[in-house]
Amino acid sequence: MDQLKYELLTEVNGRMEADLLKSYLEAEGIRVEIFQEAIGHNIYPVMIDGLGRVQLFVPKEQANEAREILEQYNKSKENE
Repeated sequence: MDQLKYELLTEVNGRMEADLLKSYLEAEGIRVEIFQEAIGHNIYPVMIDGLGRVQLFVPKEQANEAREILEQYNKSKENE
């Protein structure tokens, strides 16, 4: 059985935030895959009872670096 090559980095509320975070990570050289239920994306562009949740996955070999970048990103958001 093939082992998974990606792991969950984080979940965010809404596609806009996910796309922003994806761009931020990719600018740092991290590959990102976004997963969102189709119904949540098409009907509810924001969080409604969990339907707006978006998951960001990164390659396992880049996961530690991605976590550090995500931590810096979150700290910069807190300082705004």
